[in-house]
Amino acid sequence: MQNSTLVVIIVIMAGTVVLIALGVAVFVMLAYNGMVRLRNRYRNAFAQIDVQLKRRYDLIPNLVETAKGYMKHERETLEAVIAARNQASAAVKTASQSPGDPTAMAGLMGAESALTGALGRLFAVVEAYPDLKANDNMKALMEELTTTENKISFSRQAFNDAVTLYNNSVETFPNTMFAGVFGFSLAKLFEIENAAEREAPKVSF
Repeated sequence: MQNSTLVVIIVIMAGTVVLIALGVAVFVMLAYNGMVRLRNRYRNAFAQIDVQLKRRYDLIPNLVETAKGYMKHERETLEAVIAARNQASAAVKTASQSPGDPTAMAGLMGAESALTGALGRLFAVVEAYPDLKANDNMKALMEELTTTENKISFSRQAFNDAVTLYNNSVETFPNTMFAGVFGFSLAKLFEIENAAEREAPKVSF
């Protein structure tokens, strides 16, 4: 009788351990899948930024070519814009391979800051060329560039929102206990630190 009672107790204890282990496994699986979904969300959000940035980079050479015919004495300014554009284009390629990676995002933010500054200097110079400001092609390019800048801003906000959700998931208990084991590290926001650079470069026509 005692042996059979002992067997029952052992079976119950073993069953309890198994149930607890299964419960933990299910919880970890659900948490893992949740972090994967959030990571995929911010990566998809960055893909939208990538599309708009590449559109911006495609517009800039046309903008410079149009300006070149009027700004023959501003070669240095025009070349600076193209150089900054090329650096930003390379930086976004790197970031698109690993969205949220701190090093890649820092490189992109620095390159974008330099490009925004170069464009700002170009548009300041354009103000001194009324014929260029009146050029229909220049007007169309500027309008398209402004629209693209607005889309970049919206896409950046969507990306940052998605990254924040993901980071909150990684940093909160109990996910934080095993997130690192499964390779979930914090993602970097796409921020513009200089308040003056938050505004898209503009020139009045």
